[in-house]
Amino acid sequence: MTDLLIGAHEFAKLRESFLPGDREGAAVLFAGLHRRRDGRMRLLARAVLVPDHGDYSDRGPAGVVLSPSFVARAAEMARKGDFSLVFVHTHIGPGDVHFSRVDDLGEQPLREFLSRRLPDALNAALLISGTDVRCRSLGGGEPIRVAIAGEREEILHDPDDPSMDMGDERYDRQVRALGASVQHRLGRLRAAIVGLGGTGSIVAQQLVHLGVHDLILVDPDVVETTNLNRLVGATRSDVGRPKVFTAERYIRSVEPAAAIRAVMGDIIHVATARELLDADVIFGCTDSHGSRAVLQQIAYQYFIPCFDMGAVVAVREGRAPASYGRNQLLAPGLGCLSCSGVVDSEQVRRDMLTAYERKADPYIIGGHDPAPAVIALNGIVASIAVSQLLSYLGGLPFGAPYALYDASVPRLRQIYAAPLEGCSVCSPLGAYGRGDSWELWGRTD
Repeated sequence: MTDLLIGAHEFAKLRESFLPGDREGAAVLFAGLHRRRDGRMRLLARAVLVPDHGDYSDRGPAGVVLSPSFVARAAEMARKGDFSLVFVHTHIGPGDVHFSRVDDLGEQPLREFLSRRLPDALNAALLISGTDVRCRSLGGGEPIRVAIAGEREEILHDPDDPSMDMGDERYDRQVRALGASVQHRLGRLRAAIVGLGGTGSIVAQQLVHLGVHDLILVDPDVVETTNLNRLVGATRSDVGRPKVFTAERYIRSVEPAAAIRAVMGDIIHVATARELLDADVIFGCTDSHGSRAVLQQIAYQYFIPCFDMGAVVAVREGRAPASYGRNQLLAPGLGCLSCSGVVDSEQVRRDMLTAYERKADPYIIGGHDPAPAVIALNGIVASIAVSQLLSYLGGLPFGAPYALYDASVPRLRQIYAAPLEGCSVCSPLGAYGRGDSWELWGRTD
């Protein structure tokens, strides 16, 4: 199965280029390619090339042909960038749309030409009408699932057309609240949780109760006595036991048949970070700048949405503590943690040092005191993150991809973080949509 993921901005640009729509139009998407270990292929549309009037050999209400020079130029740009190509064209009118016999004949020489120019690419054809889309591998091959990636995931076409029969009465009230299609998507979702401490253990609890039964759990630490005040599912007998195994035990107590990959490791190491690449969504429940830097690169390089979160209790002498939460969705079209000023480059540098390098670094003195933490604040932050997921899937009108929580008011404030031009993470000049063509950043020792 293959997916084509298009950023909301890129899809809007496509739509605009085809207006007013009295003639068929065409365009080209440059897409990174990600080959998942489970065999699924993902095309990550990262840029749009819109032809000028002179780039058409023919254009009318019943057909469109791009000039050979335009196709050759697009192929050369794709070769230099190590991208696949998605050739887009329109059919006039509303309603269901299907590839025509003319489309079949026109794609054959194009496929043969590109097989020589881009032998390692997975090229595709995307057909758009007023209300419908279809996609397939170039030359009349397998159908391709199409979705818009951004603040919400909108599935434009799913050739599998899966049954929406829930069957399990456990989710009856959720179906009444969220709808059968969202419940079905939850059941098909593979979610990764990075950090199974105070917030991560609560996220795991909520996801399994929602019906997410395919999970990747990543954490390098073991349970300590001081964790027991906020670690869901942990008991005194778990002290010294890996947190991922404690979380796995809880999940299986709710859903014995759950598919769980438990990884005891730190994602600042590339080998561990690669475990996340088979996920559909990621929950970032870690408190280090280095791990957040890795998570945000994965989110934008592979178009895997990441729900990053953090909770802080600020203790001031002689005053009641102030507590805050922060939740931020990392997805195409939304600013990353670097653009938001959340990730500090010096802290990232320190987090990436080996033990020997840290000892030798003159700028690192002493250690870090444990941060104050309470389960009540963790629960609020974790619930906001899971609510963001339900909104992302279209089942809950939460509408806050970036939210700050102030418990002293209390108030949940939505803010917006725009991608900064030229950002090395979330802009097309950086990791955005590169897929497997870029090395994953992190430690390799």
